[in-house]
Amino acid sequence: MARGKLRIYLGAAPGVGKTYAMLSEAHRRTERGTDCVVGFVEHHDRPRTEVMLHGLEMVPRREIEYRGAIFTEMDVDAVLRRAPAVALVDELAHTNVPGSRNAKRWQDVEELLDAGVDVVSTVNIQHLESLGDVVESITGVRQRETVPDEVVRRADQIELVDMSPPALRRRMAHGNIYQPDKVDAALSNYFRPGNLTALRELALLWVADRVDEYLTEYRSAHRVQAIWGSRERIVVGVTGGPEGRTLIRRAARLAEKGAGGEVLAVYISRSDGLSTASPKELAVQRALVEDLGGTFHQVVGDDVPAALLDFARGVNATQIVVGVSRRPTWQYVFGPGVGATVARESGPDLDVHFVTHAEAGRGRGLPVARGGRLGRARVAGGWVVGVLGPVLLTWLLIAAVPSVGLANDMLLFLALTVAAALVGGLVPALASAVAGSLLLNWFFSPPVHTLTIADPENIVALLVFVGVAVSVASVVDLAARRTHQAARLRAESEILSFLAGSVLRGETTLDALLERVRETFGMESAALLERAGETAPWTCVGSVGERPAATPEEADVDVPAGAHTALTLSGRVLPASDRRVLAAFAAQAAVVLERSRLQHEADRAQELSEGNRIRTALLAAVSHDLRTPLAGIKASVSSLRADDVEWSEEDRADLLEAIEDGADRLDHLVGNLLDMSRLQTGTVTPLIRETDLDEVVPKALGGVPGDSVQLDIPETLPMIHVDRGLLERAVANVVENAVKYSPPEAKVLVSASALADRVEVRVVDRGPGVPDDAKARIFEPFQRYGDAPRGVGVGLGLAVARGFVEAVGGTLDAEDTPGGGLTMVLAVPTAPRRTAERRPGPPGAPGA
Repeated sequence: MARGKLRIYLGAAPGVGKTYAMLSEAHRRTERGTDCVVGFVEHHDRPRTEVMLHGLEMVPRREIEYRGAIFTEMDVDAVLRRAPAVALVDELAHTNVPGSRNAKRWQDVEELLDAGVDVVSTVNIQHLESLGDVVESITGVRQRETVPDEVVRRADQIELVDMSPPALRRRMAHGNIYQPDKVDAALSNYFRPGNLTALRELALLWVADRVDEYLTEYRSAHRVQAIWGSRERIVVGVTGGPEGRTLIRRAARLAEKGAGGEVLAVYISRSDGLSTASPKELAVQRALVEDLGGTFHQVVGDDVPAALLDFARGVNATQIVVGVSRRPTWQYVFGPGVGATVARESGPDLDVHFVTHAEAGRGRGLPVARGGRLGRARVAGGWVVGVLGPVLLTWLLIAAVPSVGLANDMLLFLALTVAAALVGGLVPALASAVAGSLLLNWFFSPPVHTLTIADPENIVALLVFVGVAVSVASVVDLAARRTHQAARLRAESEILSFLAGSVLRGETTLDALLERVRETFGMESAALLERAGETAPWTCVGSVGERPAATPEEADVDVPAGAHTALTLSGRVLPASDRRVLAAFAAQAAVVLERSRLQHEADRAQELSEGNRIRTALLAAVSHDLRTPLAGIKASVSSLRADDVEWSEEDRADLLEAIEDGADRLDHLVGNLLDMSRLQTGTVTPLIRETDLDEVVPKALGGVPGDSVQLDIPETLPMIHVDRGLLERAVANVVENAVKYSPPEAKVLVSASALADRVEVRVVDRGPGVPDDAKARIFEPFQRYGDAPRGVGVGLGLAVARGFVEAVGGTLDAEDTPGGGLTMVLAVPTAPRRTAERRPGPPGAPGA
């Protein structure tokens, strides 16, 4: 029996309409005469979904008793006995009640498919097993019900059911998803715009990857060699040279011009493992392409153009980006180059872009330094081989093999000379050649034991021996020196490039730079000294290591870093060849020092500017907001003290009430001013301890009328880790601000919920709201928005509230209230011992 086909409607979030889409498909199939039944569909009391069940045959569910309650699950046996052509099975990730035939519903579906029944099912993106951690980090809710990715990936058809976050929130607000009493909690937690946008992106990316897999399988099965431009894939050929960064950025800009563009950087290395690319530069380019959203690949191929084209066709790329060749013009006589070959062989379905760069035509050669030297140990070994080696070889030839012939004797001595050159360089090799020629003449050239050479042919042979020995020794010595020089220059270039890049990016502090100098040259200490003038004493502005030098004269090495600054090192005397790199370090140290001082001055200027702005605003506040209540108090007191007026008890009470109101306003204003002053000077020291939120919020509402606030603080909230006094003052300011702007007939809602490792307090008003571009500015001192009348405050309440919340490790942000108004979201951390506990999820989120 053929296996049934599986079709899945994948929802980006609960409530997007995947069950409705599944039922619509069932009606279409039924109208075409297909035998279609409902194995299990949950409508969640949604009227429109429930209406779609009318006209479809439903297989009775199986009732299971568990812990004294009756639950219903899909009756797999009943569906198998019915043997329909198509069965509808909702909520693929559902966990069956204990006692069911299978533990998970996707296992029930597998049985139906094995029996030859086609299945149409639904699942939300957050229920995929591989995305569990990602979804939890986004929403704060761990999905208990999951389905293996492979089950969904094996589906014959996957259809994405999507909806924009604003449209889904409108559906929620209209009551089309949850019951009205659950709407506010859902909108405030799981169904926030950011959560829905992130889930939507996850769904789109996951489905796009599956589409790529299907396309790759189809092309492979049908042996399609031509490139199908279904999406823009741009392959960047990099060589490890500095121009690679330019190519990668250019490719990223090309990808941005098309929807869904993708960048793949590829480096082709030779099969013998030899490479001229800098590993550090390749690492930088890898990081760059990954930062730009692309991927980095390394493939092996001796024919670079063919390997690049094979890779591009293998990933179904549409464009290739290569750089203009770095070869000088004269080198084109050896061939057209990689770029030209790729363009010629690419064919009509693959576009090739040539990108110019600063390295074009400059060649690939490394700079050659002079004066390279071998190590002392190698030179000493060369002398041992060059001087003692011929003596030992002579003894062996005389004692062990006395008659091998003069030609063979010369070859053995020549091999010894080459060995001396390989180990110790030119001078030990020359010594070996001289010693070898003398020993050959004395012991092996007739007449022996004399320096006389009887046979002219032996004279020629000895001269050839000396010439060959000297030539070979020179070549070997030169190769060894060039290898040493190349390694040294490469190390220097990597140090300098890293140094320049880190300083330009602002990643290096003075201490870090000095530590880098000390480690690079293996010194005990490094210090940067400075003095005010030619005769002024030296002062140390930065040092690392033990016993840094106090003056340049005390140091083993000193390099000028400026007119009145010097970089000093202590530990040993450095050779002159190291001073080039050391001079670069000194110059960069002076730059870092100057930049740090400029940054300090800029920060100081910013502080002064902010202080001047606050003082100006404070003067404006004092000139009006302080004088207004003072004037009212003065007028009331003067009226009470007047002798020519007889006040009734009611009038006296009104005047005293006006005095009290003015004093309260002054007390509130002065309190906010003092709090802002403490925040500006950094003298707020929170006393962090565990506390219950329901012990803080009710006390914070003492300054507002009791009938103006609706409180919803669950008793099941975890303990929070805050300063109780600071949090109470912050909540009071936020609530007072909400009551001030909210219409009299609409109560301000103060609710709280647990989300991941924090507790959120949401203060919801139905006032005029705040534009998006002004939401950040309302938390600045002396800022007021909306239609508040003058005299009700100076705009410090929210600034103080945010300062106190941030002082206890929390956040305070503003959001739009669905339907109009402003919602203040105050989030504070939970107590450490509670952070690992599971938080209750939003209503209906796991299985909706």
